[in-house]
Amino acid sequence: MTVGDRQTPLPPVHEAWLPREHALHRPRHARRQTFALVCAAIFFATPLLSFSLGARPTEFENHALTPFPSLGQGWGFFTGLSQWATDHLVFREQAIHAADGMSRGLFGEPPALGRTGGQQGPIQSPPVDTVPKHYPTAIEGKDGWLYLGDEVASHCAPNQPLDTTLASLRRLRDGVEASGRKFVVVVAPDKATMVPEHLPDDYVGKDCHQKTVTEFWNRVAGEDYMLDLRAQLRDWGVRNGAPVYGPLDAHWSDEGAVTATRAVAEKLRAGISATWRVEPGANWKVPADLPPLIGRSGQTTGRHYELMPDGNRDQTRPMPSDFSTPLRLDTASGPGTYGLSVGLLGDSFTIRTLPYLTAAFRNMTVLHHATVAEDQGKAAGQMFAGSNVVVLEVAERSLVRGNVGAINPPALDTILQSLSR
Repeated sequence: MTVGDRQTPLPPVHEAWLPREHALHRPRHARRQTFALVCAAIFFATPLLSFSLGARPTEFENHALTPFPSLGQGWGFFTGLSQWATDHLVFREQAIHAADGMSRGLFGEPPALGRTGGQQGPIQSPPVDTVPKHYPTAIEGKDGWLYLGDEVASHCAPNQPLDTTLASLRRLRDGVEASGRKFVVVVAPDKATMVPEHLPDDYVGKDCHQKTVTEFWNRVAGEDYMLDLRAQLRDWGVRNGAPVYGPLDAHWSDEGAVTATRAVAEKLRAGISATWRVEPGANWKVPADLPPLIGRSGQTTGRHYELMPDGNRDQTRPMPSDFSTPLRLDTASGPGTYGLSVGLLGDSFTIRTLPYLTAAFRNMTVLHHATVAEDQGKAAGQMFAGSNVVVLEVAERSLVRGNVGAINPPALDTILQSLSR
């Protein structure tokens, strides 16, 4: 632009404001951009609209529904929206069932639910000495058995080296013991570790999974504060004529729960279970947790037990399955029960263990591992600070992956600070 003898530059303008004939013109929102924005808005708004109309999503996979992300997570608020919206799609379970039926009926193969990398068709065994990149959410084994895919994925693609995880665990142990408290870690073995005979002959990650299982349990044997329950669980299976892990469930049955309860009590006070009497109780049946991962449904069965610490009186109690806030167990009494205060951080394996823990421990508080990630260890630190004993119940797959909030910063630092105070 010329003003007198001077050349005055034009003010900067957005390329969308230039004339359409201009070579640098770009529309602010092209048709594809507009369509993409509309699709994104529908995807994220559908859960809210469904909720306002009275529809509610249900937990049908092997995890709780993802909570709405917090603004305090920073950029994580935006990255967390996708999983929240996915979990809260009201008819997602029905869609997965439909996909399973169509894939098996038309193509004779299971659908690729939850696999990464876009793998299509039947899962192939990877070449030897390579790390596979595609893992199914559930592994279809022999004789109708199912396994949680994360049991393999966690062993082949951990978040951090096992050395790092165990070093953090020892740091927590040192902090607990330096405060004058006792420390115990009870490891719930994976189903694929305990009942490998029903795994398929070939599956993604077979070689690295088997290698890591051996390495992990050899390392557990070298940590005197960690409890290896595999031998006792196998003994139960021999006595019952069936494994303590069912064909369609990722968790141990009540036999494993009783075993874990006895092992922790004996670790804290040798000989305490000498007076215990355990008798079979009523049978139970609940929806299995693995079939929904591949669009199916099924039942898993088991048997309750009566735990009599004094040899005469059954002290088991029905317990809630939600311990996202501290759950107090204080109804046990008499010979054969443990009296010092215990703070236990547990996971989904703890659910079936609670009726037996409440029979054997007079003063125990239980909290779920997931809470540690949500509040960076504040509630766990308070629970441990008010206890004489600190117990971690953790699944093999979580420990191998390094996905244990209590031993990862900043939660570990928070917990240790609470203990030191």
